[in-house]
Amino acid sequence: MTHRATIFLEDAEVVAHERFEANQFVLRLKAPKCARHAVPGSFVHLTCDPLLPMRRPLSIMRASPQDETIEVLYKIVGLGLEQLSKRRVGERISCLGPIGNGFVPHPSRPRTLLIGGGVGIPPMIFLAESLRERTDARWQPLVLMGSEVPFPFRARPSTILVPGMPDGTIACMPLLDEWGIPSRLASFAGFPGCYEGYVTDLAAHWLATLAESELAQVEIFACGPTPMLAATAAVARRFDVPCQVSLEEFMACAVGGCAGCAVRVITPQGPAMKRVCVDGPVFDAAAVFEV
Repeated sequence: MTHRATIFLEDAEVVAHERFEANQFVLRLKAPKCARHAVPGSFVHLTCDPLLPMRRPLSIMRASPQDETIEVLYKIVGLGLEQLSKRRVGERISCLGPIGNGFVPHPSRPRTLLIGGGVGIPPMIFLAESLRERTDARWQPLVLMGSEVPFPFRARPSTILVPGMPDGTIACMPLLDEWGIPSRLASFAGFPGCYEGYVTDLAAHWLATLAESELAQVEIFACGPTPMLAATAAVARRFDVPCQVSLEEFMACAVGGCAGCAVRVITPQGPAMKRVCVDGPVFDAAAVFEV
């Protein structure tokens, strides 16, 4: 296995576990090896409870090699994540990771458009933080997030002007605003300051305001439910910009052994089945979502 030397098994300590509305949680773990090797787009496979043999895959939202910690955001869906939500500070959780190939931003396209939907938001935060720290280009990330349940943070009006945004679309993620990274929110739930509609429609609205020379500098990165990713791929085709997507699939082993998460991908040699866990989870959108 090509990932054999890069995936680590750690007895991670719970250092923080915060609950938000709509049964959403941010879990911080002390996992030094994972924190040191994680990249935006990679994920961990966690044991939710000692009595549940199957682990659950969760995207990494932040990683701090200095603090030796990683953070994941999850929403309770099923027994496993319900049991995970009961884990307390000081407890230990078996953590396998980081797993998978991450996003690859290209310096020739520094106007990065990051689109996260629901539990697909975490990789976008990780990627935004990574771009903030990079010095190989004048990165200009814009983060768009969509959710039909309350966001796992207290949204507020942004202090950063984003030309091309619809009137009234001013709500942001405060953490990104503090980093100097513009963000905007979309929802059909009527949250104040949010764009009323799909996050992909908000992305298309913004892209339509860019000049051809500006579009030539754009690259899209997305994570979220499959219909959202398909819509993102369609937007990327419409505006002729490259797009990378992180797929969400059910997984058993998460290390490439069972092939239970395989998806059809177009390769230079033709269609092939690729494992989301170790061949992905990040793929070229055009290779997954055909025209």
